[in-house]
Amino acid sequence: MNSGKKRNSWTIAALFTLSVLAVTLAAQQSTSLVVNGQQGDAKVVQVQGHNYVEIDGLARITNGSISFKGSQIVLTLPGMTSAAASRPTPEFSRDFLTAGIEAMARIREWHSALKTAIERGVPLGTGWLDLYQAQAQQALNLAAVAVNTDADKNAYPVLASMFNNMRTLSDKYVQQTKAMVYIDPNSLQSDPLDQKIVACGHSLSAMASSKQFIDDGSCR
Repeated sequence: MNSGKKRNSWTIAALFTLSVLAVTLAAQQSTSLVVNGQQGDAKVVQVQGHNYVEIDGLARITNGSISFKGSQIVLTLPGMTSAAASRPTPEFSRDFLTAGIEAMARIREWHSALKTAIERGVPLGTGWLDLYQAQAQQALNLAAVAVNTDADKNAYPVLASMFNNMRTLSDKYVQQTKAMVYIDPNSLQSDPLDQKIVACGHSLSAMASSKQFIDDGSCR
């Protein structure tokens, strides 16, 4: 009696399993799948309105490979890992942007002090410009410590180049003062190095506004 009940239970379970399998197989279809411009055929199973792609077919279309790690199935697509790793971070980090803006402000103050002194005939050889240089150097050092993203790494040399050019410009006129060479009040207007510093400052300000590194050649 008990064996008959067991046979009936197994029969019902088998019929149920075959019914589910039939529904699943009926839901499968050969579909044209396009992945990153590569087209091929892969079986698709639709369950409750969701499409599930056969992983072997997906690997075949994408020229990928399948491996197993314990209970995990790992699908590796060619080139995607390296491409993601090499993709540059487009924006400046917040810390670098803040430090970079401060460094630019200090360099502008230094430049403004030099420009005003030349226009008004203020002696430059007494070392009073050293304070402006020291403040700009400290701000530049803080920007160097804050470098993080790819955009930061690209922008820092530009910022450092502006500082170095400003130091060269300042030293030039300080030495002329010490040598008692006459300095025309309008001499900065025709000085190529000064014009380069001003253009580079505008370029860096535009980068700070957009929060992205854009090399327009002004600081080279």
